[in-house]
Amino acid sequence: MSRFDKVAKEWDISDARTALSENIAKTLIDNVSLQTTMNIIDFGAGTGLLTSHMLGRVASVAAVDISAGMLNQLAQKEELKDMVTPYCQNIIHEPLEDDFDGIISAMTLHHVKNTDEILKVFYEHLKEGGFLALADLDKEDGSFHSHGNEGVFHFGFEREALHVKLIDAGFKEIKFTTAYTIDKGEGKTFPIFLVTALKV
Repeated sequence: MSRFDKVAKEWDISDARTALSENIAKTLIDNVSLQTTMNIIDFGAGTGLLTSHMLGRVASVAAVDISAGMLNQLAQKEELKDMVTPYCQNIIHEPLEDDFDGIISAMTLHHVKNTDEILKVFYEHLKEGGFLALADLDKEDGSFHSHGNEGVFHFGFEREALHVKLIDAGFKEIKFTTAYTIDKGEGKTFPIFLVTALKV
């Protein structure tokens, strides 16, 4: 059982996670033209904290995660049932069959070992004109995760380096903005970026 399976039932209790999701969602909504006809993926959807902000803004969400425990919590949220379909699978090895209008993701990219590969998989899952909107940590010193770094493959990302990777994957119109800054006290602050890009 993964750490995420173990903590899934208590995941949404955290005020800090709620605040993070709200700020990422607000920044995403301000920077992406969402439409009620859109079918999108939430990559690393977890318990649906980011997905919940898509309610009424898109037609459907494919909630992708490799943690069954987290997706079970999402599936219990009655307000999301008509909009969300959970997929407990690794889309690098088991892609979804449909093409999508957009992909959103919050704080998941640093848990994926091969960044180049997942960005190419994102590109392949998008329709022409589809958008990508990823939120994650700016480069940090490895102290962000108070529980330790098991399952963490990247201590955040340099924006310029990620920009190059997105270009290499085929994306255009790449834009970074700071969505939120997490303050953990003792002078420790962790900026969270949102990067948007298009498949054109």
